[in-house]
Amino acid sequence: MHLWVRAEERANERRVGITPVGVARLLADGLDVTVEDSPSRILPIDGYRQSGARIAPAGTWREAPEDAVIFGLKELPEDTGPLRHRHILFGHAFKGQADGPHLLQRFKEGGGTLYDLEYLVDDAGRRVAAFGYWAGFVGAALSVGSWAAQHGKDPMGAVSSWPDQDALIADIKARLADAEAPLPTALIIGALGRTGTGASAFLKTLGVTPTAWDMAETAHGGPFPEVLAHTIFLNCILAMDGVPVFVAATAKSAPRALRVIGDIACDPSSDFSPIKVYDRVTTWADPTLRVADKPPLDVMAIDNLPSLLPLESSEDFAEQLFPHLLALPQIYQGVWGRAHATFQSALNAL
Repeated sequence: MHLWVRAEERANERRVGITPVGVARLLADGLDVTVEDSPSRILPIDGYRQSGARIAPAGTWREAPEDAVIFGLKELPEDTGPLRHRHILFGHAFKGQADGPHLLQRFKEGGGTLYDLEYLVDDAGRRVAAFGYWAGFVGAALSVGSWAAQHGKDPMGAVSSWPDQDALIADIKARLADAEAPLPTALIIGALGRTGTGASAFLKTLGVTPTAWDMAETAHGGPFPEVLAHTIFLNCILAMDGVPVFVAATAKSAPRALRVIGDIACDPSSDFSPIKVYDRVTTWADPTLRVADKPPLDVMAIDNLPSLLPLESSEDFAEQLFPHLLALPQIYQGVWGRAHATFQSALNAL
């Protein structure tokens, strides 16, 4: 089994799914590992070199041996055309996303396989590895920052990665001090999951105790006037069939205390998105989208939030995923077998 760790080619993506320590352990277990060099990866290439991995130039996974399993996190560039390898990544292809059929068609044409990291699940259907905690932590931070910007002198402005969580907390506290306004109120839906737990943890560093909702509070299917009664709403529920609408399109003109929506799950192109006031993700350059005025309503919907804290999020995710990378030689069984079945079902439905 040959694991090929590719360099991320998306701008501002500094995360990685395996550490040098993990690579050394895979090698000791008999796997072959190649790691592409990357100028942006949060963990320097020297650590991987010292672990014993082969080092390859960025982007050379395109010419990797046919039997290599290509491991990355974010999307594959379009210039690769048909995909012939087995790929591990977040594909965003199985929930009605607009780009999903095109990605699946590329695999179909090339004969490759997608092992979607979102669909690596145990035998009870629970995900085995996720960046959710840090997505929630950073998403809550940026949502509070957006709220502070509405009350301060300066707009939210572009953001870039923080060296660690302490620096992020200090930054948002400074923005709140400049705003000279009472602390916001916040409602989290999905509070019991990884993402909601991270969002709640950040808010509590500011002294904000959020209203915490999960399945029990949303089981009646809506409407949810309580969302409009809080100044910040944080959505931590993945878009999927059966999820109710939390924020209807009419919210833009309705009476509301709501000023900021942090759509941390961030799936606006999905047919099942529970947030109906916007239709595109936001970016590091423009973290928020103004969807209404008088009073303002901003949406924060960055789709790679954990990369804003790349060190903590990479180390945490790598630790969760590592036992399953060890099981790669049994790629047709367990979590890998279930992921392959999900892919094959989607491919058959094209």
